[in-house]
Amino acid sequence: MKILIDIGHPAHVHFFKGTIKNLSGKGHEILIVTRNKEMTVDLLKKYEFDYINIGEHQTSMAGKACALLQFDYRILQVAKKFRPDLLVALGSPYLAHVSKMIRKPYISFWDTEDANLIIRLTSPFTDTICTPSCFLRDFGERQVRFEGYKELAYLHPEEFQPDISVLDELNLTVDDRFIIVRFISWAASHDVGLQGIKNPVEVVKTLEKYGRVFISSEKPPAPEFEKYLLHISPEKFHSLLAYASLYIGEGGTITTEAAVLGTPAIHIEANSKGEATGNSSGNFLEIRDKYGLMYFFPDQDAALKKAVQILENTDSKQEWQQKRARLLADKINVSAWMTDFISEYPESCQKHMTRRDHKK
Repeated sequence: MKILIDIGHPAHVHFFKGTIKNLSGKGHEILIVTRNKEMTVDLLKKYEFDYINIGEHQTSMAGKACALLQFDYRILQVAKKFRPDLLVALGSPYLAHVSKMIRKPYISFWDTEDANLIIRLTSPFTDTICTPSCFLRDFGERQVRFEGYKELAYLHPEEFQPDISVLDELNLTVDDRFIIVRFISWAASHDVGLQGIKNPVEVVKTLEKYGRVFISSEKPPAPEFEKYLLHISPEKFHSLLAYASLYIGEGGTITTEAAVLGTPAIHIEANSKGEATGNSSGNFLEIRDKYGLMYFFPDQDAALKKAVQILENTDSKQEWQQKRARLLADKINVSAWMTDFISEYPESCQKHMTRRDHKK
């Protein structure tokens, strides 16, 4: 089978990398389309995946609107030449549109309930929607739920073990305490109307009392943060995150990554009403309420208070590892599940529907 995959973000590379390798090993032919977005192309090169770069990632809403038809057209030309049997992505409107133009099925993986614009642009053209079991929205018969989170496609223990050598690169030992802080660009379509950390200086100054602070940032940082910037190869980031004493920041995906790795995780983000956006995310609610692995707040004051509480507990990392073990006992290797679901499609979808009907 020939499979076209759209990868529009570095996190998508991680999400699909195990599945791509598995599907290729089964004899399927994979082609990736991508755009210049942060370290996406660098990661694709690192993993030696075949890809076609169709242009620059757009940050403004006007730019995204103009690029929609442009990227649709470019991917359509790629698809006509490649002639895929199946199209797969993580919420890509471009592949959704192209799938209907070439009359081939499209599988979309989703985990962001409030990405309303993308859902409106994508849902009418999507054949199958795969979501975590805790996903709060219902898409009817097209929806297939799995017992996991997208981050467990690449951070499940069967897929990932942290590389301790990353500590040597940063002059750290396993006994050193350090904190990772994340600033995002707020340029994604689902970031409109949201806000996060208001006083980053206060955040950094408060946290560095408890350990070394590293900053990961989508946007160019202020000059005073240069000495905190994280300089490691992108594929080593998750290893560093696994050894961290705490993660705190605006990045929702990294918050979940930290949690499933057993690192205390705190997310800071509010909607236009001043409410924590985590309340509208099924995986955030489940990871907080069922497993106690993360916290989320609408403002940095409450978040910093919780961060200090965690850092002052010298047993916090050990406690989080125990919580992680409980989570992993309940969840699956998502990459292995995706491999089977895609390679056996559409029979896999029909089997799921049959099981769901039996449960009713």
